[in-house]
Amino acid sequence: MTPSPLAPGDGPGIFPSMTVTPFFHQAPSRRGALGGGVAAAMLLGMTRRLFAADVDVLVVGAGAAGLAACRELASLGLSFRLVEARGRIGGRAYTDRSLGAAFDAGAEIVHFADRNPWTGIARELGTALEPAEARSGGWQVHVEGRPLGVQARGRRWQAFRAMEARLSEVEASGVDMSLAEAVADFDPDLRDIARSGLLLVLGEDGERISVLDNQRLWSGPDLTTRDGYGALVAAWGRGVPVSLGVEVTAVDWSGGGVVATTAGGGIRARAAILTVPVGVLRSGGIAFTPALPEDTRSAIEGIGMGALTKIALRLEGDRFGLADSTTLMDATRSEAMTMIEMYPDGKPLAVAICGGDFARGLAAQGEAAVVDHLTGQLAAILGAEARKRVAAGKLASWWSDPFSRGAYSVCRPGRIEAREALARPVGGRLWFAGEATGGGGAMTVGGATLAGIDAARDCARRLKA
Repeated sequence: MTPSPLAPGDGPGIFPSMTVTPFFHQAPSRRGALGGGVAAAMLLGMTRRLFAADVDVLVVGAGAAGLAACRELASLGLSFRLVEARGRIGGRAYTDRSLGAAFDAGAEIVHFADRNPWTGIARELGTALEPAEARSGGWQVHVEGRPLGVQARGRRWQAFRAMEARLSEVEASGVDMSLAEAVADFDPDLRDIARSGLLLVLGEDGERISVLDNQRLWSGPDLTTRDGYGALVAAWGRGVPVSLGVEVTAVDWSGGGVVATTAGGGIRARAAILTVPVGVLRSGGIAFTPALPEDTRSAIEGIGMGALTKIALRLEGDRFGLADSTTLMDATRSEAMTMIEMYPDGKPLAVAICGGDFARGLAAQGEAAVVDHLTGQLAAILGAEARKRVAAGKLASWWSDPFSRGAYSVCRPGRIEAREALARPVGGRLWFAGEATGGGGAMTVGGATLAGIDAARDCARRLKA
């Protein structure tokens, strides 16, 4: 395979390295910030110091939202410190190379490409994007290892079309409910299929999906890159000053600014933008002093996290006569529906996706058990010989990742106001930003990026007032 032009370490950084001035650096112009003459200001701050802060803004989390916030803060002349608990940037956009051939362990599709900022970013970085459907090698649906007949496949599509029509009816009514409630009156043989209609999209079971939240998500062209979405995010963020392996465990916003607790000591800032996933906030991964206001805590509780999970296998030998990017669907059980992309872009991989409580339970068994499970699914569909073709496997479970606690946000039924409520600043010192606050772009890298920019702009307005 041709090496990716976005491989770590290739090419110039967005922010070239510079000698750091310890105490003072004049606020850069917007052009200067984006051009690279800003490292000192970003790392150590300006002469204007309130609350004896180390920097103007502490940004927690170096995913798309955090990187976007930092770039925007720099362009607005504010200093920042970016910290990331993981040993890499990109968050849930991550191109995994552990099996030799690369696959996106997290986000892989540039959704609503006509308004997604990553369409332009890819162009600027020379990364080719192409329609997602152009890379499909066709679909095969199986139940208990046997291909589904034409009549049964038609019945499934009937269920999905009926589900889509019902969701539109609920949207028109303006009365929110769960997906499960929306299709509760369907014929029994259609109901279970319809309930699973968003399982491999949101990674969550129908009882926990808000119909109105789902219906307000932006739509538009879907694009992909053969180099990997995660690699694209990493390339864009390369050179942005970041402290890796720094986990923030507590935030004190009781004074005139913010003090964050890390294993390496405290970080003092005039304000903070927290871009950690809602799953981390829900689990209490960061303690706040004083406690967050009731409106913010309620917003966090109103947003769940789906469990969209990927399992990748490295394959060797015979390709079973399958075309590149052929999708095998195991539809034996609706709640355990699994989509397996075979030989994506010709790579010697099988990459499976599952979601909801089934994926949670599967991931809890550990990587070895999960790899064996997927191997068994392939053997049921392609024959016992498939077991001999599996050389290695990898589980990508964001649900069990302590720095994510879920794949992406899913509003609970009746709680569609939660995203907007979470985006409101707290005490003029705390901002929460990420895919969960991305409005119509929620659950996507593009939405997270826009949310990070919005938070940075609002924070800058307040600090400069």
